Amino acid sequence: MIDHYCIAWPRSLARTAHTSVLLLGLSLAATVAGAENPAADRLDRMPPLIDRDIFFGDPQVSGAQLSPDGKWISFRKPYLGVMNVWVKAVEAPFDSARPLTADTRRPLGGHFWTEDSRYVLFVQDEGGTEDYHVFAVDPAADAEESTGVPPARDVTPMEGIRAVIYAVPEATPAQIIVGINDRDPALHDVYRLDIDSGTRELLIRNDANVSQWVTDLAGVVRLAMRQRPDGGTDIIVVEDGALGRVLYECGWEETCAASRFHKDGKRVYVRSNKGVDLIGLLLVDVATGRAELVHSDPETEVDLAGTWFSDETEELVATRYVGDRVRIYPRTERMERELAWLRERLPDGEIGYGSATEDGRLLIVSVASDVNPGTVYLYRRDDRALEKLYDSRPELPGDQLAKMRPIRYKARDGREIPGYLVTPKGVAAEKLPTVIVPHGGPWGRDSWGYDSVAQFLANRGYAVMMPNFRGSAGYGKRFLNAGNGEWGTGIMQHDITDGVRHLIDEGISDPHKVAIMGGSYGGYATLAGVTFTPHLYAAGVSIVGPSNIITLLNSIPPYWGPIKQVFMRRVGDPDDAEDRARLTSQSPFFHAENIEAPLLIIQGANDPRVKEAESEQIVVALRDLKRPVRYLLAPDEGHGFRGRENRLAMFAEIERFLAEHLDGRLQDDMAPEVAERLADLRIDVADVTMPKTTD
Repeated sequence: MIDHYCIAWPRSLARTAHTSVLLLGLSLAATVAGAENPAADRLDRMPPLIDRDIFFGDPQVSGAQLSPDGKWISFRKPYLGVMNVWVKAVEAPFDSARPLTADTRRPLGGHFWTEDSRYVLFVQDEGGTEDYHVFAVDPAADAEESTGVPPARDVTPMEGIRAVIYAVPEATPAQIIVGINDRDPALHDVYRLDIDSGTRELLIRNDANVSQWVTDLAGVVRLAMRQRPDGGTDIIVVEDGALGRVLYECGWEETCAASRFHKDGKRVYVRSNKGVDLIGLLLVDVATGRAELVHSDPETEVDLAGTWFSDETEELVATRYVGDRVRIYPRTERMERELAWLRERLPDGEIGYGSATEDGRLLIVSVASDVNPGTVYLYRRDDRALEKLYDSRPELPGDQLAKMRPIRYKARDGREIPGYLVTPKGVAAEKLPTVIVPHGGPWGRDSWGYDSVAQFLANRGYAVMMPNFRGSAGYGKRFLNAGNGEWGTGIMQHDITDGVRHLIDEGISDPHKVAIMGGSYGGYATLAGVTFTPHLYAAGVSIVGPSNIITLLNSIPPYWGPIKQVFMRRVGDPDDAEDRARLTSQSPFFHAENIEAPLLIIQGANDPRVKEAESEQIVVALRDLKRPVRYLLAPDEGHGFRGRENRLAMFAEIERFLAEHLDGRLQDDMAPEVAERLADLRIDVADVTMPKTTD
């Protein structure tokens, strides 16, 4: 359950891109100077500069979804300058599509169809608050003259709530099972919500600190997951709306989570590493509690990463693991034959299965790699035919992008640390300016594939390392638990530091031109890096990163209440004197006088996870110490920048900041609206005041 709630690097930043190329040559002065300047000579041998908009603008098309009846394909593309949902007939060309939504303030994320193909459902918040509401739109409804799209109804129109969708049952397609925290912001009660009328029926009042409810395939709530006071997890049987006996449990240093009911309705799939190191897949009998192992990593390397189920038969058809690359293990002969057939016809990369029709005849298939963010196909099973639908970023010059390679290095205690390295294309990996990019979570991980942040930085001339330090998820519970209590001055940060030293020792990185940049926990690791190893980094970029772990823990969102013990045990308890002393020693804010490297701090004003105060307090501390610090604040963003102009403005500032301190390449120009937004985001640090939460 940890990874579902963790503070994460805003991956939308790393997975979105636009599709126009601007090739910018080096100046004549730089070219002439290259004869005597190794850095200029290196940059001159690289591929042309790629416009920021290619990496961080909106894609032309993304997120294709098949309607269950096989008549429609919905997808996301810009409408009125913002990413919205569109729809077209399966057989029709994309230029015949029509928009279904018209949100002009905030881009829409994922969406999906009800089981009867009558409605498209999506969730949306206001300005990054994460107070999500559920919306329904009828594709068959007439478009409104004012918007050009059918009306989208908010079917959870209560103020100040966060709605969660638990099930969209096939048996009752007009009714969905949702959680709503209108009674208590920390707890979600369970409702049956009628999409046609908007009426809701209370099914279960959550008075038991339940963090997650699990339905069977018919939409009946059968299980509840609850965190115990000792931090462990109980999976509890629900009968007639009431909590009963504990079906399965695990300790706080273990993982166990009910994921999906078996089609027989008698057993449930559970992800668990109880009694073992790696998370595997179990089938647990609800009546008897008997558990049987379905599958675990045949290479005994990593945790179970995912499962694929058939929409047609509801059976498990494949398991998925992420080592250096993705490994897929078919569970049926048909899936084994199908994957082999697809691999013969698709380019090298990671194959993904998307939505499918209810009869299983049509399927969305994608393939992506380190230099290709994704090509999407319609697969017709009956005809064994693949139809290319679109490239995610058709104007991205894949032949000019840099390869990503898995690496291993030794930490100071001898532990092998996995990670990924991207070096600029066209030049030797020698004495390169380098950017270290720690992931968020911290209980997440990086994996092989296209990463627009890494490719953007490599195109600007930097080597990029993404370390999966201890405390990262996916490598077993021993690796994960090694990070408990080890923020900042402990193993988690040491592993990042040792990765930098590895690159320097190997001659890959210029020891005088290493920067660190990350979002969320990666932002914290950035602040910790420049605080506790001040001579290692030439600059740092912290995006929504906490600077004071005590204020971070004291301000976690109310809806994280049921899993608060995860943070208290894995990070620390501010109310415990010993923990508080350690948290103080690990918080960059309390040691700001150690910081020497220039810092760029970036924050969303509405962030519910890492509050604005986390950035304000470190900005004020550094300003008062007369240390170099810059500050960007977006009034309409939360935990990560989703708006197009905000993203482009942020990366324009990052690019200029890194070029100033690492001598990388720089695209000087930007669109007028982006320049205007950047001017609005820049905050004069003299105007920032110390928040009242620093104690």
